[in-house]
Amino acid sequence: MRRWLHRFNRSGLECLEDLGGQGRKPRITQAERPHIIALVKRPPPGRPRRQADGALEADDESGPPAWTLDGLTEVARKDGIEVGRSQVRRILLAEGARWCRTRTWARSNDGEKTWVHGALRVRDGKEVTMTAASRNSAFYQQILQRVENANPAGDIYVVTDNLSSHPSVSTRPWHQDHPRIHHVFIPVGACWLNLQEAWWRLLRKTALAGQSFASPDEIETATRLSTTQLNKRARPWIWGRPAPPTRPLRRRYTYIL
Repeated sequence: MRRWLHRFNRSGLECLEDLGGQGRKPRITQAERPHIIALVKRPPPGRPRRQADGALEADDESGPPAWTLDGLTEVARKDGIEVGRSQVRRILLAEGARWCRTRTWARSNDGEKTWVHGALRVRDGKEVTMTAASRNSAFYQQILQRVENANPAGDIYVVTDNLSSHPSVSTRPWHQDHPRIHHVFIPVGACWLNLQEAWWRLLRKTALAGQSFASPDEIETATRLSTTQLNKRARPWIWGRPAPPTRPLRRRYTYIL
């Protein structure tokens, strides 16, 4: 109240009106808000789409395969809009946008099966994948060969289940020629011990969720794109949930006796 009295004494009744320009200025303009909302209506640049010739390709293989808050923020900044992740969330909530859950299954038009083989390197979160027509010993040896090529030095410990192709008669002689690879078989019914299982969930959401493929080549393309996108933001895999980040602005008290 004292501030308003001083303003009245200086300038009279005109000074009692609200002055413009008070408060923090908005970070983005009103012309930039519709641009962020329009991004949600566009397909993600990293998601494979059906082209005019029938092929399945992505506009940007390094772009996000599905819209997330981080993906929208990254694309908006590339378009010249300096916006934060929390502000994108507030804009979408104000417009009534809601996240929808995609189906985690894929469908092939011809009914032909295609298997995806993969191996996760836990120290940096990088993945090696390949597609195959079956899960026999020959294709299992091929994925092991790719794992060995991706790790040229040191011993390799492969944590896997007891599928018949893993300790098969044809796989054992192959191991003799590749002594750096060692198998560690997990107990039956304990697939959660293998960190690869959690990575499969990310692959299904990124590459296979809600998709309809016409041929095994399209499944191979979607798998290759998703592996590249996930490896781009890969992090070391650890057991359990990571500790929450420390709040830098939280007040800390020190008691001195």
